[in-house]
Amino acid sequence: MPIISAPEEYNEDRLYVDLRESFGIPLYLKCEGFNFSGSIKQKAAREMIEMAERSGLLGPDSVLVESSSGNLGVALSVIAASRGYRFVCVTDARCNPTTLRLMEALGTEVHIIDEPDPVGGLLGARLAHVEALVRADERYIWLNQYLNANNWGAHHRMTAPHIAEQFPGLDALFIGAGTTGTLMGCARWFKEHQPGVRIVAVDSVGSVIFGGPASTRVIPGLGSGVRPPLLDESLVDEVVMVPEAETVGVCHRLVGQGFLFGGSTGTVVAGARRWFADHGVDDKFTAVAIAPDLGERYLDTLYRPEWVGLHFGEEAHRSEAALSA
Repeated sequence: MPIISAPEEYNEDRLYVDLRESFGIPLYLKCEGFNFSGSIKQKAAREMIEMAERSGLLGPDSVLVESSSGNLGVALSVIAASRGYRFVCVTDARCNPTTLRLMEALGTEVHIIDEPDPVGGLLGARLAHVEALVRADERYIWLNQYLNANNWGAHHRMTAPHIAEQFPGLDALFIGAGTTGTLMGCARWFKEHQPGVRIVAVDSVGSVIFGGPASTRVIPGLGSGVRPPLLDESLVDEVVMVPEAETVGVCHRLVGQGFLFGGSTGTVVAGARRWFADHGVDDKFTAVAIAPDLGERYLDTLYRPEWVGLHFGEEAHRSEAALSA
């Protein structure tokens, strides 16, 4: 039985959901939301903070500051509360209301950006705000998940080898793209140790990560309005782009079977379904998709009919009907 003294010490890393019955594809969903932060971001948050502590960057008077669409902000809030740091999270208007309240309950000061940068969108505006805070006060320490090698290092050290241990005959791994920390950490490990595993990145339509045109996105988590500096496309075998209406449809299909997952998870599963539809594989094919989060924080958005109708209208209904066919 696990006994812990700090919330970041616990993470369930061995739980998978077999999606063959739900979607008719040989896909195992690695559930990363069973920790006190509620998402896979706890791994990167802990790694970045601990390395900053070891290097002497963080001191008793330090104030952590980070840009986040939600999950990393919660993870840093949990660890900051546990270790006695002040934390300022810079997010934007797309952040789920529940996520905002959760960070504030943990003692985090939340800055919400609602005016996008003309070039970099809301993310570009968030980054500019963080840079201004750091310039104005030397106590502010920016971990910078967008450049920090410990972001991908956490998944190179933990996530990828754990998957390989559970699935020694793995054929394909589906990973969502945001900062690309999870993607790059896992891709590097498999290219080094099991290069035959296909690395499939999943992104949202409207994101510019892989060179597509920018457009409005309303579900936080995956995707970006700025190309991530951590990204090395040579480590990625294929990219699948998913419309957000399809993300909603997949999440609703899963919750109809009792699995309440978050928007990032819905996007990754939708991307895997698209990939399987385009590739002929047999039942011996083994694939894993990483589910970054659970769905409680999305109850006011993608699980609320009024919100779905406002943003997607009939498109969401068509997507759900197609999944049910």
